[in-house]
Amino acid sequence: MLDMMKMMGKVKEMQARLKEVQDQLENVKVSGEAGAGMVRATVNGKKKLLALEIDPSILNVNDKVLVQDLAVAAVNKAMEEAEVRAREEIRKGTEGMLPNIPGMDLSNLMG
Repeated sequence: MLDMMKMMGKVKEMQARLKEVQDQLENVKVSGEAGAGMVRATVNGKKKLLALEIDPSILNVNDKVLVQDLAVAAVNKAMEEAEVRAREEIRKGTEGMLPNIPGMDLSNLMG
């Protein structure tokens, strides 16, 4: 029979470690580019947009739709990369805390 007190202690330890990892995701910065680098978006591991850089050469009233499309593409690429990095950070941060249980994925607990 499992030692319930020991298991509850592990769960509390896991919760504390997961919270710590989630807090650290604010310091993870990733970027996504579009238009051969003419637009660059930088987001953190919590998927918060930190910066959006647009090359002045594409800032023309006639190219408004192009700039908008490139900005959306760059932000989406950065967000996808942030998702990947956040999952990696959570996996690394919680590694070895619980036994490897098939189908148990804690990376969706990013917040």
